[in-house]
Amino acid sequence: MTLYDIQVQSTRGEAKKLSDYEGQVMLIVNTASKCGFAPQFKGLQRLHERYAEQGLAVLGFPSNQFANQEPLDGDSIAEHCQINHGVTFPLYAKIDVKGKSIHPLYKHLTKAAPGFLGLRSIKWNFTKFLVDRHGKVVKRFSPTDTPEKIEGQIQKLLQQK
Repeated sequence: MTLYDIQVQSTRGEAKKLSDYEGQVMLIVNTASKCGFAPQFKGLQRLHERYAEQGLAVLGFPSNQFANQEPLDGDSIAEHCQINHGVTFPLYAKIDVKGKSIHPLYKHLTKAAPGFLGLRSIKWNFTKFLVDRHGKVVKRFSPTDTPEKIEGQIQKLLQQK
């Protein structure tokens, strides 16, 4: 199974395949609207605005697995993030990013790019995965790595075909 075979759901419950993003650079982030890292939504939105036309897809996957920091569901998440952070990039349905019920997307991402000391588990909200135009997971970034800090690496991937 490749990344492009994985199915996700929109905030309205519509099935989507990641193959919709084939040929684009993806920045995949597990988000939470009530997290202390939520101000990163603004930086992620800036990346979306600057680079979407060059082929960057910023994708948010809300999760409530860390201190219940994503209490909202469905369209409420997208509305909250749009009103409070100006988010217009796609946010998907809430998923599990760790544990027994880990979503296949995060099973794939964490296997392809383990974290510190080779650990696969997601440790907190706003862990980021950078994926090249061919669906290869290039790098994993910690929650403390801001969107601005990883912009240069995104630019390099966008220049590659």
